[in-house]
Amino acid sequence: MDTLTDRFEQERARLRAVAYRMLGSASEADDALQEAWLRFDRTDTGEVENVGAWLTTVVARVCLSMLRTRRNHREEPLDGRPEQGEDRRDPEQEAELADSVGLALLVVLDALAPAERVAFVLHDMFAVPFDEIAPMIDKTPAAARQLASRARRRVKGGTAADAGLPRRRKVVEAFLAASRAGDFEALLALLDPDVVLHADRFVGPSPAPVVLRGVENVRKGAVLASERARASELALVDGSPGLLWVREGRLSVVLAFQVDENRITGIEVIADPERLRGLELAVLD
Repeated sequence: MDTLTDRFEQERARLRAVAYRMLGSASEADDALQEAWLRFDRTDTGEVENVGAWLTTVVARVCLSMLRTRRNHREEPLDGRPEQGEDRRDPEQEAELADSVGLALLVVLDALAPAERVAFVLHDMFAVPFDEIAPMIDKTPAAARQLASRARRRVKGGTAADAGLPRRRKVVEAFLAASRAGDFEALLALLDPDVVLHADRFVGPSPAPVVLRGVENVRKGAVLASERARASELALVDGSPGLLWVREGRLSVVLAFQVDENRITGIEVIADPERLRGLELAVLD
């Protein structure tokens, strides 16, 4: 038993990294490792040549099952707002893990189909060959390769060239930095005098949509949201630079920007769960 435990502990850090990237939750990753350990303990692995690869397969299959269950049983509360039930997440632990991976990447991965996510994570992040991935997801190696390729395109947002993308990205990055710092002057320089901010009714605390018009009102709103800005990350939102705010491991709010030249002319703050699911999100390199 000591030898079995030692062998599992040797693989724990890598297996947890695999599980976290697949599931996007530290507590769920720990659950996956616990299940993998139980299977390891119950199985005669004496003839297994590569225990690390065997354990990776077990963890991948456990995670795939959890992802499918999550996808099939994901339900929204009656009012459409995120549930506030019991949560076993350790906020500091989640933040540390998210920083090591990237919040935007976790959000984009969460939008992938379970088999796509497993194929992409194992191949692109952990260099597992497709002939090893294929049996984990009940596909041929060619099909596994295709799933990973499809996931890669979604993660990277395609390959279409956009000459204005670097300029708009620079403006949104400057807005994020100024919001985090509460820099009034920098925000004034970035916002068009006639800028308009629309926030849907799910953003809160008002039960109705909010519209702010004019540079001064929008600037004040950005400063008030500085705490939220500190937990936000840059990403592509429907092909244009935007901001994602992730709360407790799940996408909570998206800011989409309209940029004319070097000024922000419009900001849309989206928290409606149905609208969030309909957005095309991708990672910005």
